[in-house]
Amino acid sequence: MSEGFSSHLRDYLSDHVVHVVVIALLAAYPVLYSALLSTPLGTEFDIILPRVRTMVVVLYIGLFAMSFDFMSGYTGYLSFGHALFYGTGAYFVIMTATGRIPFLPNDTPLMVLLVVAGLLSVVIALLIGAVSFRLTGVYFAMITLGFAEVAHVFIQNWGYVSSNPRDGAAIGGALEEGYSIGLPFVDSLQWQIGRLQGSTVENLFGLGIDLSATDMSYYMIGLIVVISYFAMQRVIHSPFGRVMIAIRENEERAKAIGYNTFWYKMGAFAISGFFASVAGALFAGYRRAVAPETTYDLFVTADALLAAIIGGFGTLAGPLYGYLFQELLAGILSTEEHGIARYLRSTLSDGILELGVGDFTIVRGINLLLDGRAELYLGIVFILFVLYVPRGILGTIRERLGGPVADRLPDRLHRYIRSLRN
Repeated sequence: MSEGFSSHLRDYLSDHVVHVVVIALLAAYPVLYSALLSTPLGTEFDIILPRVRTMVVVLYIGLFAMSFDFMSGYTGYLSFGHALFYGTGAYFVIMTATGRIPFLPNDTPLMVLLVVAGLLSVVIALLIGAVSFRLTGVYFAMITLGFAEVAHVFIQNWGYVSSNPRDGAAIGGALEEGYSIGLPFVDSLQWQIGRLQGSTVENLFGLGIDLSATDMSYYMIGLIVVISYFAMQRVIHSPFGRVMIAIRENEERAKAIGYNTFWYKMGAFAISGFFASVAGALFAGYRRAVAPETTYDLFVTADALLAAIIGGFGTLAGPLYGYLFQELLAGILSTEEHGIARYLRSTLSDGILELGVGDFTIVRGINLLLDGRAELYLGIVFILFVLYVPRGILGTIRERLGGPVADRLPDRLHRYIRSLRN
């Protein structure tokens, strides 16, 4: 029996070697980041590589972007109001912690809140979908945007949330130890997340490994994101997922062969809303505060849309890479100490910085072209991707390989290894 299990495990890992490598790299990132920063080129690596706390944001926003792609990339129905589900999950966590959800105690484990918030968004998605799926194309996009804007205005003026709802809500003195992720109601299998000063995990599992609060948040949130990714991927590769793709390619043909596309779209919308809500709940559990502009705002959905376009629509994992690409660019062009503008001003000599033509010197060029220009260059990159890389990063790689990377890349590597042996 053990041999059969090990054989099955080897086959599974062989078929998913790309997933294993990506997860291994993500797991090793905090250690690699620290190691690279301790090298002689540590200052340069600090410019290029995102910090671990930035990677935490990449994970939960990446999950939100993947949930957006699950719906919009695989059915072809653009949901411009997807922030509604993200905000629902975020506000549900904070309102529970502040005692404003009557049927749940304020110390309810975050793992339970993730599920309950997700189910709440499923109900909302079904209600919205029952109206919205009577429309198609741009009309569907606009009506979902309309629902999200109604929720945005409502949450800004709902006095039950906090004394000043326009500024949002925060946990405050409640839950001083922060939220934890792990097995609910088992204290020994709970690990804190959030920006908690001085919070560390010493000698993890007796292995002599010490982790900071940021590192632990990265691993715990990453665990939820990985589980969510594989859950969505399993749906996509199921018969249900194949009907979703059929709807995207030709909905009329899908109807003609007997599928009730309305209910498939409703199901996809509900699943997408569930995981978008989980992402919002992770955001709230980590930040311990929410605001209408960071949850229900149109620009939250725009972040997911931009990540999906850069990473690749209809690839599921692509939006995560797309958002990581955005954060890499934003970090390099940051005005903080690790930004390239400050690096150049502190590294180059005064003589070089003052070189130039007339009044236009190198230092003025750095200030003009690099300092705080992340949004400008991100907009240019977005235009270039739309024009020249319409399938996005992962979509273009898939096109070159002739199929999904996880399926095609191992075959290419096996053929390459066999050719070297011969």
